[in-house]
Amino acid sequence: MYMIRGILYLCAIFSITHGAKILGVFSFCAHSHFMVGFRLMKELADRGHEVTLISSFPREVPIENLREISVEEMKKPVSEYLNKLREFGQLNHWGQLQFMLEMARIYTEIVLKNQNVQALLNSDEKFDLVIMEHFWNEAFTIFAHRFKCPLIFVAPGPTTIFNSHLLANPSFSSYMPNLLTGYGSKMNFWERLSNTFLDLLSAAFVEFRLLPDQNAVLKATIPNAPQLRTILYNASLMFVMSDISIHDPIPLQPNIKNIGGHHVGPLKALPKDIKEFMDNATEGVVVFSLGSNLKSKDLDPEKKRAILRVFSKIKQKVLWKFESDLDEKPSNLKIYSWLPQQEVLAHPNTVAFIGHGGLLGTIEAVYFGVPILGLPTFWDQNKNIEEVVRRNMAIKLSLQDLTEETFGTALHQILNDKKYRRNAKLRSQIMHDRPMPPLEEAVFWIDYVIRYRGAPHLKSAALELEWSQRYLIDILSFVSLCLIAIFLVVSFVMKKIFSNSMHRVSNLKKNK
Repeated sequence: MYMIRGILYLCAIFSITHGAKILGVFSFCAHSHFMVGFRLMKELADRGHEVTLISSFPREVPIENLREISVEEMKKPVSEYLNKLREFGQLNHWGQLQFMLEMARIYTEIVLKNQNVQALLNSDEKFDLVIMEHFWNEAFTIFAHRFKCPLIFVAPGPTTIFNSHLLANPSFSSYMPNLLTGYGSKMNFWERLSNTFLDLLSAAFVEFRLLPDQNAVLKATIPNAPQLRTILYNASLMFVMSDISIHDPIPLQPNIKNIGGHHVGPLKALPKDIKEFMDNATEGVVVFSLGSNLKSKDLDPEKKRAILRVFSKIKQKVLWKFESDLDEKPSNLKIYSWLPQQEVLAHPNTVAFIGHGGLLGTIEAVYFGVPILGLPTFWDQNKNIEEVVRRNMAIKLSLQDLTEETFGTALHQILNDKKYRRNAKLRSQIMHDRPMPPLEEAVFWIDYVIRYRGAPHLKSAALELEWSQRYLIDILSFVSLCLIAIFLVVSFVMKKIFSNSMHRVSNLKKNK
């Protein structure tokens, strides 16, 4: 009898955690954002889960157990914003938040209005779990509400002031720098003052601009949708793209998990021409890529000429992701409109990576132990590069300040000072030295949430409090009022005593 019960119990566990129906929402039309989700969704499909994926990058070749719902119509309107990213980097803090708000409103609305997404929301389908990227798209929490299932957020970066509130994670401005700064955890007084101001400004923006705006999108696209705030704080878990090898340690709730590097691999064979070029690079190879949003072809002509002159003077070979033809290339340079970035970084002859500071590219360089020359432009890129600069495996150079002299000096330093290579290898070792690979950890926690039907025991009690209660604003207000009341009473009593004393003195003088 006990054996039968044990078998039934194991079967129940197996049925819950294997072959689940999972909805993934990774719809933003930036390839780096898509890859964060796709790597995870494909792994779940490979393990037998039935996956539905909403994305703007549909696969040409179908994948077993993975059904895709395309929302690629967002690419055209959103590209108008992505093409302005260089200008975005010149905006002040509030301007950058406003820029993101407008772009988020457009893409969130396009996804929720999509005919196939609407059909899904109005269908009788059932899901065991929703996994969605959290990127200024809070209205997407309607998916978990609609299908009455647990929700997992995937943040495209580390914990920030923009996502910590979702799971009541503590955020201390004293040593946790704002996403849009280049500060580290060790800030001086003025940096802490600036960081506190930016955090307060960001929190106010989320509370009074972002959430009302997303609520309006939700109400406009989904009939009878509930108020956003009633469904926003029901997530079971959040994955963040962070790792102790490049990010300072911070407090995390039990239901926030670092899986930085989960997207790396499996590596494919290099194309024959690239492999031969790199294999024959006896002095090493420099890899240059500005990612999927910024285009090397759009660089200022004088900056391109400066870069080419520097490349012509080094003994290393250079692979440059360049989206058009390039005249007068030096003999040691090969350009490609697309590069298999992970594979070329993994090549043993790669000695440096010149990049824009995107988080995934930075993680990949750390993973493979490659020093970085960073050219950050916007959003979190400055902070990402500063993180590896502080760990002595990178040099930062502003694109605005790029000249032949500054670029040549920085590249020469990266290639010839052994400390950068040595520290890059150390950080790579730290990233690899963990109990299990990050992708395996992510899958474990996904199964865990399904197995325990949302794992409510992981959620903080702070989620049940209003923000004013969570940060003791109500207590501080009460104590302040009490102190003011005591002060007023004491002042009144002292005034009365003083007045009476003066009156007695006056009477005594009259009697004399």
